[in-house]
Amino acid sequence: METSEGALVLFSGGQDSTTCLAWALERFGRVETLGFDYGQRHRVELDCRDRLRAGLAALDPAWAARLGPDHTLPLGVLGEISETALTRDSAIALAETGLPNTFVPGRNLVFLTFAAALAYRRGLRHIVGGMCETDYSGYPDCRDDTIKALQVALNLGMERRFVLHTPLMWIDKAATWRLAEALGGEALVDLIVEDSHTCYRGERGERHAWGYGCGTCPACELRAAGYARFRAA
Repeated sequence: METSEGALVLFSGGQDSTTCLAWALERFGRVETLGFDYGQRHRVELDCRDRLRAGLAALDPAWAARLGPDHTLPLGVLGEISETALTRDSAIALAETGLPNTFVPGRNLVFLTFAAALAYRRGLRHIVGGMCETDYSGYPDCRDDTIKALQVALNLGMERRFVLHTPLMWIDKAATWRLAEALGGEALVDLIVEDSHTCYRGERGERHAWGYGCGTCPACELRAAGYARFRAA
């Protein structure tokens, strides 16, 4: 453990945020989690969070002792103003801008701002998110420059010294699976496969080697390809 300080993890119930939660539990003395209900098409991810938290606590008594309260914030207004394939039942494709139409404008900016406000109230200095620009869908609010700029803005605007951690920023999906294995062994990999959710369509009917999902949306394809490279290594 690096520090006795507390951390707040943006925890959606997906592969990346579950890996980040394990990463935080290994490093911080107290770890709380935060999820957002913003009218996402794959809202089933929120239903996975309790099982994942319980599974992580069962893997390591030290993690169980450090795992603090969970919070869920309703941000339905974000979904209401977002005409995207992530908040509407529409085909997933590239938009005229060249960005995937699953991009929800301002999502991570809003998430991190609310996370900082909650962290301020809870006395937590470290905020952990699963943003990544190495193996991702092209979202501009996942880029390292965006996160660094937002950290400066939050610190200035709240007169605090928050630290935004993005442990997945420079690794691909195969390396994310390897990080999970390094943190919690095969048991953590199995937990992520069985109980996390990534599929943009919110489908959990079919079980693949890498977990549940439609198998064809960009999120499933990234997860499946990363899992295959991880197992082939």
